[in-house]
Amino acid sequence: MRSVCAGGVHELERKSSDWKEDILACIKDLNQNTFSLSDMYQYESYLSELHPGNNHIKEKIRQLLQYLRDDGKIQFLDDNGTYKKLF
Repeated sequence: MRSVCAGGVHELERKSSDWKEDILACIKDLNQNTFSLSDMYQYESYLSELHPGNNHIKEKIRQLLQYLRDDGKIQFLDDNGTYKKLF
C-alpha cells in the first residue's frame, strides 16, 4: 500500500465526493493489476474521512466494486474476493 494506508493522502485527491471516483482512485493507488477485498478495506479510514456521513464503509466498498464490475472496469476472479483491474 502506498500513500493512503501509510497515513497520508499525498497521491489521492481529497476533493472528490463521488464514491465511484473515490474507489477507482483507491484501485489506482494499489498500483497492481490484481487486488483483493482486503486490499480495498485498507482504505476504510481514508474513505470515511471523505464520506463522514457513511457508517457502512466496507459495505459501500463492496457495492461499488459490484458497480465497477458491471461497468467493465474490474473483473471478479473468484469467490475469495480477488479482482482484476481492466483499465
